[in-house]
Amino acid sequence: MNNVILIGMPGVGKSTLGVLLAKTLGLGFVDTDLLIQAQEGQLLRELIGTLGSQGFLALEEQVCAALALEQTVIATGGSVVYEPKAMAHLKALGTVVYLKLDYEPLAQRLGNLQLRGVVLQPGQTLETLYQERVPLYRQYADITVDCGGKDIEASLAQVLAALAAEQP
Repeated sequence: MNNVILIGMPGVGKSTLGVLLAKTLGLGFVDTDLLIQAQEGQLLRELIGTLGSQGFLALEEQVCAALALEQTVIATGGSVVYEPKAMAHLKALGTVVYLKLDYEPLAQRLGNLQLRGVVLQPGQTLETLYQERVPLYRQYADITVDCGGKDIEASLAQVLAALAAEQP
C-alpha cells in the first residue's frame, strides 16, 4: 500500500480518522488544510476571506497537485474535489477513500462553517453544499465508507477492512 487519501465533507472525521489510520498502518500523516495554513501563515478562513473562494481553490489545487508523498495518509480539505488537476494527482498517489455521512448527522456535527474555513459561495447553505459535493466525492472515490451511526473506532475498522479487500 502506498498512500491513502481521505475525502469527504468537513466534519466527517478525515483528520481524526486519518491520524488513527496512519498509526494503525505505520504510515505518515498529512492534513492538507494544515499544510496550506503553515505554508501561507494564515488560517483557512483568513485565506478564503483574502483570496476569495476561487483564489483559495486555486491555492488548494496548487498545494495538493504538488504533493510528493509515499507511505502517507493524506486528509484533504473538503473542497479538493472541485479541482480535477489535484484529484487526478491524488488518485495517482494512492487509494482515495470517501468518508460518507448523511446530511442530518453531518449538520448536527458542524458548527459555524465560516470559522471552520469552509468554501461557500454567496447564499450557499450546508445543505446545498452537501448536495453539490456528494456526486464529486462518489466520482473520485476508490472506496466509500459510510461513517453514519459509528464511532471513530468502528469507522476505522471499516476503512481498514475496505483497504485490505482492495489489496491484490
